[in-house]
Amino acid sequence: MATSKKIVKGPAVKAAKARPPVAAPARIAGRRPLKGAEKAPGRIIAKETATGPVRKTVKTRQAKPGKPPVVQWKPQQFVVTHRKGSEFKPGLRSYAHYRDLATDKATGGAVQAHVIRLIGPCDPKVVSLLHHHGVQFQMIYMLKGWMVGEYEGQGKIRMEAGSCWIQPHGIRHTVLDYSHNCEMVEIILPANFDTVTY
Repeated sequence: MATSKKIVKGPAVKAAKARPPVAAPARIAGRRPLKGAEKAPGRIIAKETATGPVRKTVKTRQAKPGKPPVVQWKPQQFVVTHRKGSEFKPGLRSYAHYRDLATDKATGGAVQAHVIRLIGPCDPKVVSLLHHHGVQFQMIYMLKGWMVGEYEGQGKIRMEAGSCWIQPHGIRHTVLDYSHNCEMVEIILPANFDTVTY
């Protein structure tokens, strides 16, 4: 299948003059799309911020996100949070609670970091939604328990306590299952970003 977008390994990616609309997320570098990627007439975009998500629906046929957001670095502040007295609060996902580590305040919005605790038994109808994040950097470190995810071009991977992974900008992924005591640290640049659900 001919495409007008040229994919180059490494930091340089060049696009052709015109990009025709695509009915669903296209195959990337010869890899098969994730399950559910072909069912995307429109997408839900959730604006993720340190203070809470704002949802909006957009109709689009764009197969992949554009360039990652640029991080605006400001003078940093000293900020400390302690586990004792810290709360886990509901956030964008109904099955997850978040403990904010106040990095957005310390970095002027350049970095968001939190501890995520997945709640209750995994319900694939709620949890297993194909999505990607429009971020410049995203790292997750598993503190305890386990989680099985499927990552574009990588397949299914079980992450356990001590597992650490980087999710590049725009990689489509989904959570398939997790243990009742699953907890992880997530670090994202910038603090405010879009999550696009297919």
